[in-house]
Amino acid sequence: MKLIKSTITALGLLFTVTACAGNKESKNQNMKGENMEIVHLTKAEFLKKVYNYEANPNDWKYEGDKPAIVDFYATWCGPCKALAPVLEELAKEYAGKVYIYKIDVDKEEELAGAFGIRSIPTLLWIPQSGKPTVTQGALPKPELKKMIDDTLLNSK
Repeated sequence: MKLIKSTITALGLLFTVTACAGNKESKNQNMKGENMEIVHLTKAEFLKKVYNYEANPNDWKYEGDKPAIVDFYATWCGPCKALAPVLEELAKEYAGKVYIYKIDVDKEEELAGAFGIRSIPTLLWIPQSGKPTVTQGALPKPELKKMIDDTLLNSK
């Protein structure tokens, strides 16, 4: 019985490692150029590139030079996995116009807690000026494009 349990555990670990092997979380890409990719952020990077809530806890001040989308996700979340390729497509379509960031809520629990993330995926929509808005769930690509055009780029 112990042999069966240890074999099942080993196989589960093998499948987990194999499934995640191609998904490097720290593939922070150059933010310039036409082939923009999604950037995975740590808390420290978020504070520099998006919003330093430690320095300005009561006053939203976006740190970026282009509008942004921040995807709070988890690697085990089915809707998050469904949304990921759509965000990859949008990152290419809106390269040079909008940043798309991802934050793994399991790795960045403090950051997720600071924004009260209780449901994933949660998208934080950050216009160049003004306050951000939040949506929850894996929205279809046409709705995401409409949000980018109307909310972030103001091209109604």
